[in-house]
Amino acid sequence: MSMLLQAILARAEQAGRRVALDDGLHQISYADLPAAIGDMAEVIRDEASGPGPVGIDLDNGIDWVIADLALLSLGRPCIPLPPFFTADQRSAALADAGATATIRRDGIVLHEYGARDIPSGTAKISYTSGSTGDPKGICLGESLMLQTAQAIVARLGEDMAGVHVPILPLAVLLENVAGLYATLLAGGRYLVKASASIGLTNPFMIDDAALVASIDNSGATSLILVPEYLARIVDRLERSGTRLKNLQLVAVGGSRVPVALLERADRVGLPVIQGYGLTECGSVICLEGMGERDRGTVGQPLRHAMVSLAPDGEIVVDGNFHLGTVGHPRRNGPIFTGDVGEIDQLGRVSIVGRKSNLIITSFGRNVAPEWVEEQLVAQPQIAQAMVYGDGEAELRAFIVPSAIDADIAAGVAAANAALPPYARVDRWQPGRPFTPADGTLTPNGRLRRAAIMERAINRPFFERLCAETAPARARLMAVPQLQAGLAGRISRDMYLTYLAQAYHHVRHTVPLMRLAREGLAAKPSLVQALDDYIDEEEGHEQWVLNDISAAGGDADAVMTAGASPATTRMVDHAYATLRSGNPAAFFGMVFVLEGTSIALASNGAEAVRSSLGLPKSAFTYLTSHGALDQDHMRFFETLVNGLDDREDEDAIVAMANDIFDLFGGIFAAIPMEAVHEVA
Repeated sequence: MSMLLQAILARAEQAGRRVALDDGLHQISYADLPAAIGDMAEVIRDEASGPGPVGIDLDNGIDWVIADLALLSLGRPCIPLPPFFTADQRSAALADAGATATIRRDGIVLHEYGARDIPSGTAKISYTSGSTGDPKGICLGESLMLQTAQAIVARLGEDMAGVHVPILPLAVLLENVAGLYATLLAGGRYLVKASASIGLTNPFMIDDAALVASIDNSGATSLILVPEYLARIVDRLERSGTRLKNLQLVAVGGSRVPVALLERADRVGLPVIQGYGLTECGSVICLEGMGERDRGTVGQPLRHAMVSLAPDGEIVVDGNFHLGTVGHPRRNGPIFTGDVGEIDQLGRVSIVGRKSNLIITSFGRNVAPEWVEEQLVAQPQIAQAMVYGDGEAELRAFIVPSAIDADIAAGVAAANAALPPYARVDRWQPGRPFTPADGTLTPNGRLRRAAIMERAINRPFFERLCAETAPARARLMAVPQLQAGLAGRISRDMYLTYLAQAYHHVRHTVPLMRLAREGLAAKPSLVQALDDYIDEEEGHEQWVLNDISAAGGDADAVMTAGASPATTRMVDHAYATLRSGNPAAFFGMVFVLEGTSIALASNGAEAVRSSLGLPKSAFTYLTSHGALDQDHMRFFETLVNGLDDREDEDAIVAMANDIFDLFGGIFAAIPMEAVHEVA
């Protein structure tokens, strides 16, 4: 019998009727654990005979745990398949390992991949997310997993083994070894529920309210999280006032954790400790002890690992670790991690950064940017791309379009469709070409990533604002009603509906400016700008009412009817942001509304007037604002380029993105059935 399983069952002899496994509906005691494992082992022997590896393709639950332990009892290598793998990645992993079968919810499925050369002693073949899309199978022996789990228990103490609730998929080695095995070795209860029941139907789209409620209701005393999950839980606790009082331990690993997030976690009462590890090392190699509060380190190495630094600062780990990969047994020697770190006088390790370009998202997924960039530049709309986002929840990209009018959004969407969720680009911004002349490209065509990031950081803020809001602006300009207006292909009723909603947001412009002015009293340049804007904008809502009357509409009825739900949403969002957020955000609204009015005035007003045969007096708001806002935009560019507060800049970008979408909603709510067809 396996050493790891023997150690777990030795605990079973001591724990007796204590609950070992629990899914909220069913329980298995430590005393009944051997029988449950034996029953599953018999099923595997009967339905998947032979010595080959067996995949586990199940959601979190008791069945996953029993299948894993049964394979240990049989000496059959286990291939855990993460739920975030694509179908192709699942198939590639099973084929690479030469799996003879897979345990699924609907039973055991047999395969005929053929035998592979797997290092002797392999108990688990752990496939990473695949930084290039092709997962790599790390072969792990049971002695390594046992040593790792025992070292974790020794560092934390058996008294920490209360109720452990897995949040990560069990197919992730960190949860499998540091969560499941460590809990059973220490005699705790492993309360394992289906992912959907705890708010994780999609592991990359978290229902944080459901997740926090599930943790609270379960009485969990310990969790293992990746940084993104920690951030979402902290955010929910801050907003709701809820506190998870049963928790005694929240271990976080997978990628770097911002110190600010750790401090926020402290304030909401989460007992967070950091860890660091590698799949090749059996998961955890460093872990903080309980009560350590010198934030920024991942603690001292565990007893089975020796950590040192190479001359260039790369973290090097020595010990008896993985056995190699499928087809490639490991040669003895230290493991060079690719991470750059520091070690303090107490032996505590700090992670400084990545030595290579490899991105590790805050979900703990590894992504080679070259892989994603290859998908992006394969699209006809995209000439060049640089992907980044180390430590962040989502990937971002700088994109050079193939033509001025290229639909970048469509190109990104097409590239994303070919990528798994963890490797998709969430936000992008257009930029100038990368060239050897400006140092952003090497002579042989490779990206100089640091130079590209520096160029982005040092550019004038107005350029950054335009770039980072480009996707949202594209969404606005793609609204069919707005496109019809720019082409002059709208009916009189559509034009009057637009004017009515223009009145209901324009009448709030000056009150919003005054509200922003109150909050920016300590910033004279912004106050002066707002004073100038207020002088310019006073009474402009009357211009809109005059246009309504000149176009044959009923101005009094417009005032009485009130704003549409879409207009109300935009106005309410603006007030809420200025009252509870950074009042400098108002300039993001200015950027959107003035920029859009310029486009409407220069491209749409005359086309609509000619098409409908209306007098010029019905277009005073648009035509006057077109010329006025062109002057305003030049002033605006100078103003925002003079900002020296990053928080103000970020607030303006965020507000602009929000208003682009909310303003688009106003246009989208205009009925299209009355579109005027022009021959």
